[in-house]
Parts: sequence; C-alpha cells; structure tokens
Amino acid sequence: MSGSILPARSSAPSDIALIEAPTSLGLRPLTPGHEPGCWRAPAALMRAGLGKELQPQRHVALPHPTYRFDRDPGSTIRNGTSLRAYCGEISGTVAAALSDGLFPLVIGGDCSILLGCLAGAKRSGPCALIHVDGHADFYHPGNYDVARPGSAAGMDLALATGRGEALLSRWGEPAMPLVDDLQVVQIGERESEVADYSFPDFRTSSIHKMTIESFLRDGPARAGAQALARSTGRVWLHVDVDVLDQSIMPAVDSPGTPGMTFDQLSGLIRTLLVSGRLAGANIAIFDPELDPTGAIAGRLAHCIAAGFHALRTARISG
Repeated sequence: MSGSILPARSSAPSDIALIEAPTSLGLRPLTPGHEPGCWRAPAALMRAGLGKELQPQRHVALPHPTYRFDRDPGSTIRNGTSLRAYCGEISGTVAAALSDGLFPLVIGGDCSILLGCLAGAKRSGPCALIHVDGHADFYHPGNYDVARPGSAAGMDLALATGRGEALLSRWGEPAMPLVDDLQVVQIGERESEVADYSFPDFRTSSIHKMTIESFLRDGPARAGAQALARSTGRVWLHVDVDVLDQSIMPAVDSPGTPGMTFDQLSGLIRTLLVSGRLAGANIAIFDPELDPTGAIAGRLAHCIAAGFHALRTARISG
C-alpha cells in the first residue's frame, strides 16, 4: 500500500500534514456483509470543507484497505494481519511528517488508527497519550471471550498499553508497548459506564481517568491543563467523536449522553495545542452513512478546523 500525495492549497498554508486513513478494519460489521461506514469519513469531511479550512501544507490520502468478513487465520482479532500492515503505512506517513517539521493530523476511520499514529510518533522519541473517547476501549483477551473475533476499535487503548495479542500490542525494535499506563489520560467515559465496567482491570490500572461529567464541570481549559499535568514530554491526541453528545453526534456506532458540545471539543483541542506539547492528533469513528444530509459532517469539519486553527500559536509558544 502507498498513499497518494494530493495538492495542498498554496495560499497561507498551515504546517499541518493532513493524512486521510479511510479504514474500518477495527470494527465489526453492524449488519451482515456490510463494511462499517466510518471508512468514508475522510472523504465526507473533505467534501464538507475540512481541507479548505485547514489549508494543510501536505495532504496525503492513504488507500482504503480491503475489509474481510471471515475470521483472520493469522490473528484472534478481526482483520488483525491487515490492520498491522495498514498501521505500518500510517506509522511511516506520520513519522515522515514529523521528520519534516509538520504536525500530523490523521483523519480516520476507526479508532484502531491510533496504533499506527503512536508507532509513527514514537520513532522520534517517547510520546504520551491523551485519549478522548466516550469509551475506554480496553477490551483484551484478559477480559473478553477470545472464542469470538475481537475488534481492535474497542481495544485500541488496551493494545497501545501492551495488553493483548502481540501482533498489535508490540511495536518497534525492540518490540514494546506504545505507551506506559502512567503516561495516558482517558477523557470522556460516562459515569454510568464506569460504574458497570465489563473490564474492571481498567479501573485498577494506572491510567488517569477523567469522566465526561468531570470534564463538563471543569470546562475545556481546566480539563486540558489537568490532562497535560498528568503526562510528560510530547503528547499524542486521540479523539473518538462519540465523546460528543448524541444529540449532536448520532453518526457513530455507539452514541451516548452526556457528552461534549462541538465548541467544548474545539476548546479542548485549542488548550492542548497552545501548550506546544502536542506531537500530532487523530480523529476517528464518524460514520457518514448515518449522516445522509451531510449536515453533521459540516459541523464536525468546522469543529476540527476551529480547534486546529490554534496550531500557529502553539508553534510560537513551543
């Protein structure tokens, strides 16, 4: 696989490397024989004006990988071997952007893209993680039935911290987890879900946890500052848009409430950017098939752009 480099706008470009990662490899089929639609998100957000608003210096479109419905003979994880290869492609693209002094912004696709993003960021040194998600994504063989194929989009945080099948939980030379628990902040789980964990080992882990209720009480600026204080050095930002309230973001596979508003998500991104510590970011899980009019895509594109317009300020302060 290789990505195509698309022409970037010549007028007032930012120093963003916008990377499209159109994959649903990490998700189970929502209906038999139909690939989940979040692979369509990058194209939908481009049509909604995201590229025009961001004006990236570099724009790379990775290919749409083949989604397999049958069990992967090389992995207990759905599409596991294909996912490892695709994350390798993401990793190389992210690493190249960082090497050239650009800020990689990866638009997915499902949450499994986080693994490739972190692997690419780690090539230039350790990288902490702020994981903004309505769910902890902490399934792994220690807490679910491996007799059925696991889906990496529901286990990306577990895999990133070294839990689960080595195919997706060990990266680099020597092969190691992508991030230590103590360098992870999870923002966005609902208290109702926290009280009923199907994976209690997340509760006892050293990962710092900030519920959506706590975030809403504190606000984006304070919550962002607290998240940064819990980690050291460079930070990667993962955003699953199901952290937005389902009243404004129903176009995800697992919507929920309470959740952030678009303005609150943009405010959190801005707070993290102006610290000068973000190495890069990825956005995941938006499903355009659940947004037939394109109205949600337009609001999400504006939300992302509004947050990342702070990038120049971040570069100056960093």
